[in-house]
Amino acid sequence: MHVELIDLIISLCLLLGAILYTSVGHAGASVYIAIMTLFNLPSLVIKPTALVLNICIASFTSWRFIQKGFFDFKVLLPIAMGAIPFAFLGGYINAPHHVYKFIVGIILLVSAISLITHLGNKIDQDLKKPPFFLAVIVGALIGFLAGLTGTGGGIFLSPLILFLGWGSTRTTSGISALFILINSSFGLLGNYSSVQNLPDQLPLFLVATLMGAFIGTTLGIKFYSAKTIKKVLALVLVIAGLKLLIT
Repeated sequence: MHVELIDLIISLCLLLGAILYTSVGHAGASVYIAIMTLFNLPSLVIKPTALVLNICIASFTSWRFIQKGFFDFKVLLPIAMGAIPFAFLGGYINAPHHVYKFIVGIILLVSAISLITHLGNKIDQDLKKPPFFLAVIVGALIGFLAGLTGTGGGIFLSPLILFLGWGSTRTTSGISALFILINSSFGLLGNYSSVQNLPDQLPLFLVATLMGAFIGTTLGIKFYSAKTIKKVLALVLVIAGLKLLIT
C-alpha cells in the first residue's frame, strides 16, 4: 500500500475523532463519515469504510468498558431486541433526506443542551431497571433512526438511557458500545456487497482509529468523572447534530 500525505492527515483526523467518541462509549461512525466526506473520498468508499471501522472500534470499546464492569445486560437485551428488526426497516426506507436530517439534528442538539443544564443534574440519581416492553419500544425507535441515518445508534441511545434513569454515565457508555457493535454488524450483513468498495488505505485508517479508541476508552474509564462524561457526550451530540443540519 502506497501511503500519501493526505492519507496520513485523514488518519490523524480519524484518530482524534475516535478519541472523542470512544471516551463516552461511541464508535464514531458519524465523525468518520464527516472526515472522509471533507477529504472528498468517493461515496461508495465512505459508507462501507465507516461501517467496518465502526464494528472494529465498537468491539474494542465494548470489551474495555465491559471488562471494567461498566455494563448492564438487562438494560441492553430488550433494547437490542427492538432495535435489530427496525434497523433493517429504517435502512430500507428512503425518506426525504432534508426532512429526517433536520428532525434528528434538532433532537440531538436538544439532548446536548439538556445534558449540560439543570436537567442533566438528575442523571445518576434514582436509577431503576427499565420496564421490559418500554425498553423494546425504545430500542425499536432507536434502531429505526439508526437505520435511517446510517449510524450505530449510540448517539440516540446514550442520552435516552441517562434521562430515563436506566443506567449511570459509565454503565451507559458500555451499553452503548455493545449496542453499536450489534447494530453495525447487522448493518454490514445487510450491505455485505459494499465491502468490495473498501479502500487500500483501510489498514492505515483502522490502526489510527484503534489507537484513538485506546486513548479514548482510557480517558472514559480512568480519568473522566461523571460530570466530564456528560460534557463530552454533549459535545459529541452537538457535532453529530450540526453535521445532520449542515450537510
